[in-house]
This record gives sequence, C-alpha cells and structure tokens, in this order.
Amino acid sequence: MDFKILFCVFLLSFTLYSQSTSQEQQIKLFYEQALTEGKAYDWLDHLSNKIGGRLSGSLNAERAVEWGKKELEALGLDRVYLQKLMVPKWVRGTFEYGSIITGPGMSMNVPVCALGGSIATPAIGLRAGVVEVKTFEELEALGEEKVKGKFVFFNGPMPANLIHAFDAYSQAVNQRSNGAAKAARLGALGVIVRSMNLRLDDLPHTGNMRYGNLPNNMRIPAAAISTNGAQLLSSMLALNKDLKFYLKLDCKNFPDVPSHNVIGEIKGSEYPDEIIVVGGHLDSWDLGDGAHDDGAGIVQSMEVLRLFKKINYRPKRTIRVVLYMNEENGLRGGTAYANEAKKNKEQHIFALESDAGGFTPRGFIFEANKQQFEKIESWEPYFEPYLADRFELGGSGADIGPLRNDEIVLSGLRPDSQRYFDYHHAANDTFDAINKRELELGAAAMTSLVYLVDFFGF
Repeated sequence: MDFKILFCVFLLSFTLYSQSTSQEQQIKLFYEQALTEGKAYDWLDHLSNKIGGRLSGSLNAERAVEWGKKELEALGLDRVYLQKLMVPKWVRGTFEYGSIITGPGMSMNVPVCALGGSIATPAIGLRAGVVEVKTFEELEALGEEKVKGKFVFFNGPMPANLIHAFDAYSQAVNQRSNGAAKAARLGALGVIVRSMNLRLDDLPHTGNMRYGNLPNNMRIPAAAISTNGAQLLSSMLALNKDLKFYLKLDCKNFPDVPSHNVIGEIKGSEYPDEIIVVGGHLDSWDLGDGAHDDGAGIVQSMEVLRLFKKINYRPKRTIRVVLYMNEENGLRGGTAYANEAKKNKEQHIFALESDAGGFTPRGFIFEANKQQFEKIESWEPYFEPYLADRFELGGSGADIGPLRNDEIVLSGLRPDSQRYFDYHHAANDTFDAINKRELELGAAAMTSLVYLVDFFGF
C-alpha cells in the first residue's frame, strides 16, 4: 500500500480515537463534578422544604418563579428572563372526606382526595349508592338506568404485568382524566377513581381531570380513593351492592391568573441560532412538595447549565433551560414557549425533558427520524460506564411536545420507573423520598447528552 495512503488512514484513525477519548474525558468530568460538587440536591431541598407544593396559580408557584429566576441569575448566564402566561387556578379547600356506609350508624372512613379541576360537593356532602366498573365499555353497558343518581367507582388498576410502569399508567389514567365527563352524561352523582398506583397503600393520588365540553350544570365531583380503599370498597360491594358512599369535597375553580416560565441561556459560540432546550416543570400538585414530580427535573435541568459554567465549557450552540409552569393541569407553559419560539422563528434542534422522577437514570427515550437516531445510538458507549445507555425510540415529555416538528429531536430522561408511582401526585412526594446520588447521576447523564448534541449536532 502507498505510504501516503497508510499515513492518511493512520491520521484519520488517530483523529477519531483522540476525539472519542476527548468526549469520554469530558463526560467523566461532568459526572465527577455532579457527584462531588453538585448543587441539584441543595436546590431541591430549598424548593421542596422552603417553598413546598407549587400548584399553578398559587402563591407558592409564584415564589418558585422568583426563586428560579434568582438562582439562574446567580449562575452568570448570558440571559435570564420570565415569559408571561395565564394559568388555571384551582384550590383544593380544607376538608376532604369519604366513607363507606353499610347501615344505620355503620360506616368506615376511607382515604380520598379531590381530583384537580373537580367541582365541590354540596356543603353537606353527597350520599348515594355505588356502581363499580373497570372500563368505559362496562360503564356504557350499564346505561343511564343503572348509573343515574349514583357514584361511579372506576376500579381499573394499573396493569401489574407491564415492566415499564409508565406503560401501566398510560393504560389506566383515562379513568381519572375522562371518567367524570363520561359518568356525568349517564346521570351519575359523582365519581370515585382508584388511585394511579401499583402499590397497595392508604395514600390517595390526585391528578388532573377534564369535563371537556360538559355544561356547568352537568358537572359532578370527582375524587381519588387510595388503592387500599379501592380494594376495601370493591370487596364490600361484592357482599352488599346496596351500600352507600359519602363524599365531601371543598374545592373550587377560579378564573385564570398570570404566571411565568423561567428561562435562562448560554449563547452559542459558533451556531448561536441553533437552540438546545433542557427543562422540567416548576409547578406541582399540592398534597406533597413535588420533590419527584417535578422538582427533580427542575434542578437537574438547572444543573446542566451550572456544570457547563463550572468547567468553563463554552457550547457551540445556544443552550437554554426552561422551567415550565402549569404542566400538571393545563400545559400552558409548554404551549406558550412553543408558540413564542414559532413566532420568533427560532431554530430548535433538540429538546430534553426530565419529568419521570429523581431515580437512577437508565437511559433516554427519543422522538427522532431514522438518520438522527442512528447518530444518537452511536453515543451509547459513552454512557455504558454509567449504566445509562438504554436508548429507545418512543415518547419524550409533555412540556416539550408542543415544539414537535419534522426536524427537532425530542428526548426524555428515563430513570428507573418501578417506584415512581408510589409517590406520583401523592402526599408522600416529599424531599425525604429523594436519593441524593440518584438525583445527581440523572443530572450528569442529562449534561452529557446535551454536550454530545452540542458537540456533534445533527
């Protein structure tokens, strides 16, 4: 073989090897910094314990906006700003009560909570019979004659045979989201929904529900019941179909109020018009302090930009962190951000969201075309030493969904999902449920992926 050809082959091989080694060293540095000098855990401590639950439209949500802006400004980013939007305001109230009544003076209390967006019961509560269903098909088969004037008890559990817990959630959550609207059209007095939880416990799990275009005078109260409570109610119904259920809710819907997304960015040094977004949602439900959902995603996303600044890495492309408001009950923040980006004709090439809890990262899920995903798959070896190399095509995240088009790649951090729904939307979603090291590993994995996208592009 000609010496010049040999030399060129050697030079190319050496260049590729050197480049690969350089990326490995950079990623190793991200992990070392996140695990030894990370700030995500301290940030989450403040967000969870000093501010607390951050339901859209609440005082705590606005305190979180102020906190997020202040912390991003302290990082010395090139730009930090607020993006105004209107959000729903729903207040849970002070009293939630449910009981199973089997006869005069014979009742058993069960843990319940209002679903987000539900109307209240009358001040004296509601007392009625119960019909149990596991699917909408079963509900329709009962018809108005058997449903009218009663509580519909949706008792379809999350399928335990599915390995990915989010797949199980997806198959059951429509009961919570749309159950009240469907039951109301058949004359139901209210709905009781089995909590979206694979574990049997006494914690009711809230979450958003929708009445759709149902007229106000047809809307009915909707509550979640704990999984243990659901098991008890179902077994008692099997013995006595004439039992009654009593429900008292004190929640209320108000007109929309103003709020904000919090946005910070590092300007790209070579391709500033190409934007990479990383983010999570700043709002949470009100029963706990939203540590896993989605305080973890917020602080991990902030940590991406902090790590870049810490090691003096100047990205080629603009890296933007977005702390979205109102993912839980409206998706107003994600929609507002995407609309503004479209209006300004911004070129987003990649968006990464963390909204699956602060557990051990296993990899990432992507929405990408074949060519893009082939390139992404070639990066898996960089994540093998950190056990976060499971890359799959699939969904991404709710808040980045409105950015979807034929060019952008969307991605979601994929932590281990098996414990997530033990905490999701429940009173135990608190800071003490967070493992510091798992949280930091997620932040390092996200930083590494953003770095690779920035370095190689698509």
